[in-house]
Amino acid sequence: MDVALLLHSAWVLPALALLVALDGPFPVVPSEPLLMTASAVAIGMEDVPMALGLFAAAFVGSVAGDHLLFALGRTSRRLARPGTGGLGGWVRRNIADRPAVTIVGARFVPAGRLVSTTAAGRYGLSPRRFLPCSLASSALWACYMMGVGLLLGPLTGGDPLRGLLAGIAMGAVTAGAFALVERLRPRRSTDGEQITHQLGVVAVRPGP
Repeated sequence: MDVALLLHSAWVLPALALLVALDGPFPVVPSEPLLMTASAVAIGMEDVPMALGLFAAAFVGSVAGDHLLFALGRTSRRLARPGTGGLGGWVRRNIADRPAVTIVGARFVPAGRLVSTTAAGRYGLSPRRFLPCSLASSALWACYMMGVGLLLGPLTGGDPLRGLLAGIAMGAVTAGAFALVERLRPRRSTDGEQITHQLGVVAVRPGP
């Protein structure tokens, strides 16, 4: 397979943007492994224009998905309602007064994107206040994903199979690290301190 030809296919970037957007309401969509793999291969091939295109597709898809969740939060009382404890409770308490901190911070916690963006719509955050929060969180997440690609690129050398294996391995390592933090954290922190600690390790496991 000609990897360069595949990466430069007209459908690759729009398809990736669509997958990132759908990853919000449907977290089973494998947008992150695909983005990691594509960025690692592009960087390994030193294809700067394609790497920038992947960043743009990830950013646009992320903002679009955020606004889809925001709209669903404004129209539904049954979707992803935050509880009183843990991440959901923290989001509910802070979304009105500190929307930027809440949306950006929760973006890097598993299920945080779904919970925070839906809560922003549910609890009356205006679209004017929501937009810059979504732009900031999407830009930071896209930078993180491209940073992973920059790390993995030299290891893959542009080989798609090695890129795929590296992306899967990276996902497994970060998910395992986050699970370990989650397992140890309640033993040494209160509920309020737990979410602060969780956001302190946001780089462990990003969400789309």
